[in-house]
Amino acid sequence: MCYPAVMSVLDALMRPYGFLATLPFRFRRNRVSPPPKLAHPRWVDFLAERFNQEHLRVLEIGARNVTGTSLRERFSRTHYVGFDFYPGDNVDVVGDAHRLSSYFAGQEKFDLIFSSAVFEHLAMPWVVALEIQKLLKVGAHVFVETHFSFSSHERPWHFFQFSDQGLRVLFNHALGFDLVESGMSNPIAGYFAHDAHKSLRHAPVTELYCHSEILCRKRCEVDAFDWRHAPLDSVVDGTRYPAPD
Repeated sequence: MCYPAVMSVLDALMRPYGFLATLPFRFRRNRVSPPPKLAHPRWVDFLAERFNQEHLRVLEIGARNVTGTSLRERFSRTHYVGFDFYPGDNVDVVGDAHRLSSYFAGQEKFDLIFSSAVFEHLAMPWVVALEIQKLLKVGAHVFVETHFSFSSHERPWHFFQFSDQGLRVLFNHALGFDLVESGMSNPIAGYFAHDAHKSLRHAPVTELYCHSEILCRKRCEVDAFDWRHAPLDSVVDGTRYPAPD
């Protein structure tokens, strides 16, 4: 039996154990709610329903078909552009997202830029946020779904995990973005493993979520944005780190 088949069998065998292991978590209420319209996997239907319109321009970052599903057909009425680091099925433009705007110089800006399972693989996601801002029309939207808690994958290019608030910091008010909706979905029940430090071994880990999502609207153009001089209150929506008890 080949390795993928073995892993598939083991995964199936682990499901009943997982059901029993998660029973204690059912008495806990998750503190973070999923976004009402954009939770995984509802966001595809929501974006397609709202933005699959003639004369709109849509850019997908990380568009290469690696899962057997292409989203191009969901935006069949728009001018859809698939962007990816490597050539492949569903890719129109090959390039580095950290220099995203350089590939579309002189072209009309976009009405929607979106990505799924990409931002965790970006070496400098704050740079990509700036590049997205440059390519959006005023009043246009950006949607990002990425991971808050997930298995390490596609190493060595697995750099970050994001909460919904972390995504809001990237697409913040000072950068010209208004928040439309955000949250985290698909809760995970976790335990420290047998080879963790003995003080942690087998202890439950709560407040884990697989996916984090955000939809923001570009409110205005912002010239010469500099992360080093960005006003903190505008980046964190005026919140504060929790005060000590």
